[in-house]
Parts: sequence; C-alpha cells; structure tokens
Amino acid sequence: MARVNLTLPGTKCVEDSVMDNQGYAPPKVWRWEQSSLADDSGGGRFGSINRPTAGAWYEQALPVGKHPFQLYSLGTPNGVKVTILFEELLESGHDEAEYDAHLVRITEGEQFSSGFVEINPNSKIPAMVDRSTRPDTRVFESGAILLYLAEKFAAFLPTEHGPRTECLNWLFWQMGAAPLLGGGFGHFYAYAPEYMEYPTDRYTMEVKRQLDVLDRQLAEQPCVAGESYTIADMAIWPWYGALVLGRLYDAGEFLSVDEYSNVRRWAEHIDQRPAVQRGRMVNRTWGDPQRQLPERHDASDFEHRTADKLDGAEDSQ
Repeated sequence: MARVNLTLPGTKCVEDSVMDNQGYAPPKVWRWEQSSLADDSGGGRFGSINRPTAGAWYEQALPVGKHPFQLYSLGTPNGVKVTILFEELLESGHDEAEYDAHLVRITEGEQFSSGFVEINPNSKIPAMVDRSTRPDTRVFESGAILLYLAEKFAAFLPTEHGPRTECLNWLFWQMGAAPLLGGGFGHFYAYAPEYMEYPTDRYTMEVKRQLDVLDRQLAEQPCVAGESYTIADMAIWPWYGALVLGRLYDAGEFLSVDEYSNVRRWAEHIDQRPAVQRGRMVNRTWGDPQRQLPERHDASDFEHRTADKLDGAEDSQ
C-alpha cells in the first residue's frame, strides 16, 4: 500500500522531520525502558508512577465514611472541580450532598490500589461512589462526576434545552482542552527533565489560543455558558482561572496572562465565592497549612482539621 503524505502546506513529512532530528528517531517498535522512565529524573516529575499498563499494583480496600458520597481525590485542578461543586451544593441548601473526601496521594501510587481501581479502572483522580443508590454507583472522570451530581440535585445545570446544551458544550470543551494545558504545556514547562523548544512552543501556542477562546466568550457574558454560574464554570475555573490568577505552573508572566482581561475578571469573581474557597482547600497537602484540609468528613473540619491545627495537635502530644 502506498504511503499517503498528509502534511499541511509549509510543513515537512514525518520521514523528513525524523531525518532532520539528530537527537532522536523513534524505533520501529516502541518498548518500555523502565530503567530510563520509571524515576523522576529520567521520566520527569511523576515518572516513577508511569507505566504502559493498567490494573492494580497492590491489594488494599478504600476507606469508607458515613456520608452518602465517598470522594477519593487530591486537590489538583481536576479534584478541585468536584469539591467546589459539593461545597456549592451544600451552600445552596442541599444537605443530602454531604460527602467524605478521602486523600489519594498520587505521587505514592495510591491510585493503583485494588480498591481504587475497582471504582476507576483508569487509575486517575477524582473518583466517587454514591452510596445512596442500590447498588452503589461508581462515577469516575471529573466531568462525569459534575454532570452526575448536577443532574441528581437539579442544580448548576440549566433545564431548558438550549442553555443546557450550551453548558454541556463548555463542560466537554474543558475535558478536551485541559489535557493540552496540563499534560502538554504543564509537563514540558514545569515537569519535564529538561526544557525542549518544540513541545514548549507547540503547547504554549495552544494554551494561549484556548485562553483567547475563553476571553472572547467571556467578553459577551458574565459566565462561560451564559448569564448563570454552572458546572461549566466549575470545570474550567480550577485550570484556566488558576492560570490567570498566577497559581498554576508559575507561568503567568511567560504566558502574558494579563492580556486576557475578561478571563481575569471572571476568575477573580469566582475566586470570591465562599464555596469555591472551601473547595480549594479539600484534599490539599501543599501551600499555606491554614488552607490545607487533607481530608474532609464534616463541615466543621474547615475550622478544626486544617493542616496547621493537625500539626499543632501532634506537636502538643
């Protein structure tokens, strides 16, 4: 079969690009070289937990708390989406949305326990179990959890056909776009073992394009999907809001985020919401100890079980 050249005008074909690259040419068949990729020096940050296979690494059941919803997560942008929604639901008076948030230390491989893999075969946070159903319902992928909870409580998701569809447009935009921000730009700018010009330029250009998409959208309305605050905002804000507020990858100056004034206005407005401020604290284990709540099992934990108070209690024993 003849090989088809699918190059765009002004680009090189794959064979020419490989021949021009003096540093690396892909082998005929890729093999996992564990010695070079399975540590943080050769594989970049998180290299030690990356493998080309799925499944559990070890047997361990997950803890289970007292509330209807059991969340297993970490306070990364993907985890924060869900804890913001839980806190917004509780703030709105949905007392039946009470939840236990269990910490999953992804750098230690806790997402590869048999218990975690049972509720998320993809071994990524966040994952959730709804124990109010019979049988229990597992939900994984942050966008799926947001949609599940919004539908269950009829909150933060429009019911009319047009506005609902627009909200879902932007929810799934985030699910498709953010991996290019995190796994693409974030990896090569902040986590790769060395700087590389081509992937840095490639993903920087894409992230700035995404910010321009949002900035144009937010020039016309206060929230991403229209006039109302929805799960679309909750999905997008922990990534792109954090980026323009200088909280992600320390990349604000590099990306010239001040150019995106509409995104900044939107991000600052959401940042002031009490439920958002609480949601950012849950399953967080870095930064200001007063803003870290490694596990959340009761609303009073925000007052009594932040990292600074837990550390103080241990020091006094």
